[in-house]
Amino acid sequence: MTLESFHAKIATPFAVLGICTVGELVTDIEYLPRAAATLAPLNKLAERACRQLERYLDDPQFRFTLPFEYRGSDFQCRVWREIVKIKSGKSNTYKNIALRLNSAPRPVGSACGKNRLPLLIPCHRVLASNGIGGFMHARSGDPIAIKTWLLKHEGADF
Repeated sequence: MTLESFHAKIATPFAVLGICTVGELVTDIEYLPRAAATLAPLNKLAERACRQLERYLDDPQFRFTLPFEYRGSDFQCRVWREIVKIKSGKSNTYKNIALRLNSAPRPVGSACGKNRLPLLIPCHRVLASNGIGGFMHARSGDPIAIKTWLLKHEGADF
């Protein structure tokens, strides 16, 4: 993703969120470094996305109503549809989702890593059976700090 492709960049306590839209759909939300410059929304949908993200930051029970589509392989879309069912303050495991989809935990984790719409598809709510697991293709550092912040914000036990 190039910086020019963002339609808004909003500061949060855990990252700057870069928001991309195409037509009437939010297509990507990217975690950028907290020091990244913000960008006022360039269109109405990006403005709506920023407002809803701010509402989520104020109230972790807020439910997003932003338009998006599942774009990925059939398996990835099946994983993401399972993840969207996990309510704020709750979590599930890669293993449980894999069992529901007749798969294995690693492909579920891989699908989480390919999620281009974090928060809308809340992969941070998917944990390892024995701990927090990975996030954004990492097992430590800033990605895990972001996952931890989000889970604590939502009041999830992990």
